[in-house]
Amino acid sequence: MFTRSPTTKKLSSFFHSHKSHFSTNIVGEKPVLVRDFIHSALYDPKHGYFSQRSRSVGVLERSIKFNQLEGRKAYMNHLDKIYKRSDISWFTPVELFKPWYAHGIAEAIMRTSQLSVPLQIYEIGGGSGICAKGILDYIMLNAPARIYNNMTYTSVEISPSLAEIQKETVGEVRSHLSKFRVECRDAADRSGWGDVKQQPCWVIMLEVLDNLPHDLVYSENQVFPWKEVWVEKQHDKESLFELYKPLEDPLIKRCVEIVELDKNQSVSIAKSVWSKVFPKPRRCWLPTGCLKLLAVLHEVLPRMSLIASDFSYLPDVSIPGERAPLVSTKGPFMHGHRDDLSCSHLDLQKDGRSLDYNSYLDAKGDADIFFPTDFWLLERMDHYCSGWMKPHGDNSARQGKKRRTLVLDTSAFMEEFGLPSKTRTKDGYNPLLDDFKNTKFYLSVPTHNIK
Repeated sequence: MFTRSPTTKKLSSFFHSHKSHFSTNIVGEKPVLVRDFIHSALYDPKHGYFSQRSRSVGVLERSIKFNQLEGRKAYMNHLDKIYKRSDISWFTPVELFKPWYAHGIAEAIMRTSQLSVPLQIYEIGGGSGICAKGILDYIMLNAPARIYNNMTYTSVEISPSLAEIQKETVGEVRSHLSKFRVECRDAADRSGWGDVKQQPCWVIMLEVLDNLPHDLVYSENQVFPWKEVWVEKQHDKESLFELYKPLEDPLIKRCVEIVELDKNQSVSIAKSVWSKVFPKPRRCWLPTGCLKLLAVLHEVLPRMSLIASDFSYLPDVSIPGERAPLVSTKGPFMHGHRDDLSCSHLDLQKDGRSLDYNSYLDAKGDADIFFPTDFWLLERMDHYCSGWMKPHGDNSARQGKKRRTLVLDTSAFMEEFGLPSKTRTKDGYNPLLDDFKNTKFYLSVPTHNIK
């Protein structure tokens, strides 16, 4: 049986007057899981946040010459001018630090690839295409000619408008076009991939995980079982409510199992005692969209190497629950530059402000919804989907390959693989190393070891 909880929020008159453009069709007559609500709010072709904002991802006219800037103040003033002139929601790090950010990724790939076979790269959610162009540029200039001539680079992009922008960006170098293609589809949809591809390859996901749909589970206290959270439209057709239902969805159940795989009995007993003294409701956000995507990738690309970059932490989140999202009417400064509490409110956008909602239910096509990435959980899901980590009760003969995994702060990654001197200002300040404290890189490569 469902249980119900209302949510009511007051918005400013400005945003309320614009809300009717977005509110009608995110939820239909039947309840939907939270992940389906989030997917519609972000990606619905007619009502989704990204579908309505073809200019949500910015493209710099020219690279920033960091070595000519005096320091942090000059850099922030420079960004302020760019945002006001561009009238877009955010610039991704790969765009802000072009071409050096992409060059660092290319170097990481070159160092760890099997260069005896043709290099194949897939990028999920390629944005403006600047990462693809930067990687192709780097390999063309720094790798043996046969590597560049025989490589392929496939962008899997869900947004038709961004797919076209990517083609234009990469096409600035004519020789890249024979190696690059865009497939406009959802990477998490197994049917779009066709046959299993046994060749070694790389998969790149830059700031993709933060916008993947998540599910929400709820419990009345620390020991009661989790319940699925669904979203229902009320009779007035405007208000949305949460419904709580016993766990039934296979994807949610699988994600909960991965999260709780190694919980020991002593911890459970302690929680049971504590819950009797201080009973407290629990809410937990589950990256089911990421789990689904990883499961598809491991199935169709069993020999893939993975490199992903995303937020490890988001400040100023008011929505309750573990791994809760930030819901904002405008993307965060540089989509990841809300890096720490000392510079977390420097939202250099058109009007200098963004409105953060206190409930994800207020995001009905007019707001971005982005999540922090639990890199510990990401690693566990990666091992689970590769078949190396088995669920409880799985006594099958299925064997998976162990993977080597590494989590690095962005600064550590770029110091190892990039050229930090290229993003340093005159006084030594380096925004790529100093400001992106809340982002990390995840690297995962297959091994020949069988469990």
